[in-house]
Amino acid sequence: MLKKLIPDFILCWYHWMLAFWAAVTYGWPSKKIKVIGVTGTKGKSTIVVLAGQILEENGRKVGWISSLTINDGKKEVMNPYHMTMPGRFFIQRTLRQIVKNGCEYALVEVTSEGIKQHRHRFINWAGAVFTNLAPEHLEAHGGFENYRQEKEKLFAAAARNKNSFGVYNLDDENAEHFLAFPVKKKIGYFLNPPQPSFKKEGAVPPLKLRGGEGVKTRGSHAPLRGELFELKISNIQLYANGSEFEINGVKFKTNLLGEFNVYNCAAAMAVGLACGADLATAARALGKIKAIPGRLEMIDEEQDFSVIVDLAHTPDSFDKVFKLFRDLLVRRSSAEPSEGGAHTRNKIISVFGSAGGGRDKWKRPELGRIASEYSDQIFITNEDPYDEDALKIADEILAGCNKNKTDIVLDRRQAIAKALGLAQAGDMVLILGKGTEQTLAVGGKKMKWDDREVTREELKKLKLGA
Repeated sequence: MLKKLIPDFILCWYHWMLAFWAAVTYGWPSKKIKVIGVTGTKGKSTIVVLAGQILEENGRKVGWISSLTINDGKKEVMNPYHMTMPGRFFIQRTLRQIVKNGCEYALVEVTSEGIKQHRHRFINWAGAVFTNLAPEHLEAHGGFENYRQEKEKLFAAAARNKNSFGVYNLDDENAEHFLAFPVKKKIGYFLNPPQPSFKKEGAVPPLKLRGGEGVKTRGSHAPLRGELFELKISNIQLYANGSEFEINGVKFKTNLLGEFNVYNCAAAMAVGLACGADLATAARALGKIKAIPGRLEMIDEEQDFSVIVDLAHTPDSFDKVFKLFRDLLVRRSSAEPSEGGAHTRNKIISVFGSAGGGRDKWKRPELGRIASEYSDQIFITNEDPYDEDALKIADEILAGCNKNKTDIVLDRRQAIAKALGLAQAGDMVLILGKGTEQTLAVGGKKMKWDDREVTREELKKLKLGA
């Protein structure tokens, strides 16, 4: 309430001063290490972990700060905070520890809200990564353009370092805005043949570039400062247990699911290239990774159906996750006819909610609509309602659902238990919205929570009761 009474310029000054004092307190650690920021709507935490693994495979010591885990170069722990980009003093303290532990690189997941509160300030950014943009946090930023402009500030900060690099998803139509900043080295990745969004026929309309001379144009991209090195993704093969693809003729095989993870791999290897690793090293590192915690993580307690925990909590991510598993089920049913030669499709059962606290209320019925399109049964439940009425949030999601196949079960453990109890052999249960988050915020309280652990506990109960 007090925050609403304080003028924005005073809040802005307050956050800026906190960032300054944090850097002073911990001795400006980013001047002693190469710090790489990863921003965008989706894929940030996965790219941080993948890029970290590639750099380690290349013999570099690395630490990172992500919504998944925090790695100080000696010890990796689950992120216990209910935020992707923790506070300024935490960031500077962790960077100092990463330096003390002898790391050469630090990877930091950078959010629009973190930038708005100056958490990116007084960090010497050696590189910046743009993953993609989709509508999120629109109320907090006052619209999509403001949201994008906050993200751009990471590249503006990196451009102040004369030896910095940028990594760009060229298949996202917003890439041109990030390409306009004059970082020294640019590496872009895209699906070949081109996607219609950005790499379309004809030139992208010229941008108003930010200061300086020496603009060059490469191919059909927007005007650039310096050459753009391109990573062309091709020959993608998606399987139920991973994917295969090529980048600039080098073959990759990973255990990660879905085309969006192919893009994440490309972004991570672009970071590796910028830091001296070659594609063969990246392929070796990516092939060793079994899974990313809380990102399409399979929970296996020897049940005869599939259970997947994922962070997906926006319409864009819902669409991608549901399509992926719908396609896998369709492919499986086509390949495995049941008795009598008939093809049957197993069910998709989904469990999800939507965060409270005034966050992105517009998306609630849209989440319900997408889930209804792909799910055979939906359980709407709590997902951090904070001080909002949990039943009201559920009703707003329900407004977009097919009500004939939707139940509201606000207790998240009970909702998970019901979904698991309903599943039969070959079905898929998708538990969405929290991933590896370690708390559940209800009312003014935060309780200890981990979707993965709760799911394992409920599966074991089912097994005992069978």
